[in-house]
Amino acid sequence: MPIRLVTTEDGSHTLYAEHLNETYHSLKGAYHESLYVYIQKGLEVFHEENPHTTIIHLFEVGFGTGLNALLSLQFAEEHHLYIHYTSIEAYPLPADLVAAINYAQFFPAPLQPYWSAIHACSWEEQHEISPFFSLKKLAVKLEDLPVLPQEFHVIYFDAFAPNKQSELWEVPQLQKCKNLLLPNGLLVTYCAKRQFKEDLKTVGFEVEKLAGALGKKEMTRGRVK
Repeated sequence: MPIRLVTTEDGSHTLYAEHLNETYHSLKGAYHESLYVYIQKGLEVFHEENPHTTIIHLFEVGFGTGLNALLSLQFAEEHHLYIHYTSIEAYPLPADLVAAINYAQFFPAPLQPYWSAIHACSWEEQHEISPFFSLKKLAVKLEDLPVLPQEFHVIYFDAFAPNKQSELWEVPQLQKCKNLLLPNGLLVTYCAKRQFKEDLKTVGFEVEKLAGALGKKEMTRGRVK
């Protein structure tokens, strides 16, 4: 699976998957896109709306480069929350490619070692990465994910686009995500396709259209009541 490093407009790296003709993040800025879509419109909103929830269970579809995980760890450290982070990834990246990615320099010095830590830890096991953050990485496709408890507060849906990996965006997989979320839970994604939003409604989400990141017209947030 040929993958190469690309520098985006904010100076942060992303990866280009040649077989899909697709990048892992926006070329306008990998760091700022992830910060906006998943932290500011997902994790931060949940925290503001549920200030007494001090242990947050977070599920990610698409571990990818690990940027969302490191941003979430930073949020946990800054807000003195504890985050249990579970992420699935069908195609984990090779270590030499991860080592070339420059994300650590976008974080304060005390947090930079965690970039290596989230990648060095073994798959399929729970690891305490920091006093405020634990991580479990599962090398599995969403379609093959075994039934997990309904225990999550936030889902980052960060799969490749529907026209690249359509099977991940179909109703059965969205229903699986809905079943993972507790009441008041949120699902956030960069995608704003009409059919996707209709399918979210079909499985029981309340759908919100939000301004997208870095000039993109829209993104989507789904709510569970």
